[in-house]
Amino acid sequence: MMNYPLTLVPILERAGSLFAPVEIVSRLAGGELHRSNYREVYGRSRALAQGLLEAGLRHGDRVATLMGNHHVHLEAYFGIPLAGGAVHTLNLRFHPSDLAYIVNQAEDRFLILDAAQVPLLEKFRKRVRLGKVFLFAREGDGVPDGYENYDTLLRGGEEDFSYPELGEDDAAGMCYTSGTTGRPKGVLYSHRALVLGALALGLTDALGLSGHDVILQLVPMFHATGWGIPYAATMLGAKQVFVGSPLEPEILLGLLESEQVTFSCGVPTVWLRVLDTLEKHPGRWKLAPELRVAVAGSAAPPALIRGFHRHGIQPIHGWGMTEIPPLITMSRPKVHLKNRGEDHKVELTMKQGLPGPLLELRAVGERGPVPWDGESAGELQARGPWVADRYVNLPDEKNRWTQDGWFRTGDIVTLDAEGYMKIVDRKQDLINSGGEWISSVDLENALMGHPEVAEAAVVAVPHPEWGERPLAVVVPKGDKQPPTDEFRRFLQDRFTKWQLPEAFVFVDEIPRTAAGKFQKSKLREQFRDWKW
Repeated sequence: MMNYPLTLVPILERAGSLFAPVEIVSRLAGGELHRSNYREVYGRSRALAQGLLEAGLRHGDRVATLMGNHHVHLEAYFGIPLAGGAVHTLNLRFHPSDLAYIVNQAEDRFLILDAAQVPLLEKFRKRVRLGKVFLFAREGDGVPDGYENYDTLLRGGEEDFSYPELGEDDAAGMCYTSGTTGRPKGVLYSHRALVLGALALGLTDALGLSGHDVILQLVPMFHATGWGIPYAATMLGAKQVFVGSPLEPEILLGLLESEQVTFSCGVPTVWLRVLDTLEKHPGRWKLAPELRVAVAGSAAPPALIRGFHRHGIQPIHGWGMTEIPPLITMSRPKVHLKNRGEDHKVELTMKQGLPGPLLELRAVGERGPVPWDGESAGELQARGPWVADRYVNLPDEKNRWTQDGWFRTGDIVTLDAEGYMKIVDRKQDLINSGGEWISSVDLENALMGHPEVAEAAVVAVPHPEWGERPLAVVVPKGDKQPPTDEFRRFLQDRFTKWQLPEAFVFVDEIPRTAAGKFQKSKLREQFRDWKW
């Protein structure tokens, strides 16, 4: 067989030659829709690669991006790695001090940003060591001093570009974790990992993506390569629709309808607001039949899964992390489980699902691997061709990998007899009450099924008698605070008395990490002196 390296080159070449007229739609700041196609993305990506080489890019250099979801970010996804660099997507939700640390720790040489992010960059620019900064601005807008025009970078043109020698193990992408425990940590993605991940997403038993799809990209492109979906969509020639902030439900539903989107992806908090808007305005939006929606980032509440089914939307529950992009598990029914009724379908979808081909999972407790019985819990460990094997410039973080080569995720899970994985909790979020463990995730998912609850987070708070007890932090849907006894009655059919939250606190919003997950460390700090 040929020794054919798995790089992003044939993915872009295929899109440019076979799917040139297929649309790429971007909703830019201010609501303007920009329409281009794979012909333009192909040419501009190659021109970007040439421009970066002329600007002095060396093989292996990191080029940071500080951009939302749009066509220029897609160009960077390909142009940077095809010039021999690694596209380092900076998280727009990080604090400026974290961004300064990350840019320096990653040793980024260049930065590409859009005009909306200039104020953010100015908050930390003096603290970083960047070579050149390229600004993508709308036609007619000026470029401030200290910035170079992104379009000028492309003037070399694709005609002068020829691909440098690339190896499949060369770095092509880079992303940092959300820093929920300590400083954010960097992960490098190889060409090989990105190509295999893209192939996996197209499998029928995964997301089932194809060239017939219209894909709405809600996952930020700065987060774990947008779950790998931009690469998979380009490989398959699917129409892509990009939307950045704000992720308002009516804007999203308008795009889902106008572009007749067949697949989208996002975290539960985004979809809960979309579902709530659908419920309030039944029949207002004519969505594509059998619309598929991938939900990951945190556990999806049962109310969300059931609500999607009511509206004819097919949910696909998944799981992944920065160290394992794209999604590593997806909950799709095996053939002998498909006809067991609606309740079983919902129950199955509530699990994070089966690992994709080439990936392995195991749950490990204090005494070793736990059985696949759906009850025994242990820490999830993973290995496979797109699982990270180290952090960038952090040799002291070796304890995240076992001696036999598995990555310790930090998630506590069960595996059932069919191999379906279900997340019980994060290690640090489990509640130890009198020596017994309580899952904060299970309590949160149940609470978010209450009609008067918009969001709920459950954390451990010190207790003089039991060591720890669960405290529920609730964002109510209306202006009034529902009586807490009503919540206890709502939960008591699913939980024993000692598992129920000891108290309920009502807030306007729950703090989140840069990845959009509940930031429970802040809640634990806020309520550590809670008086029972």
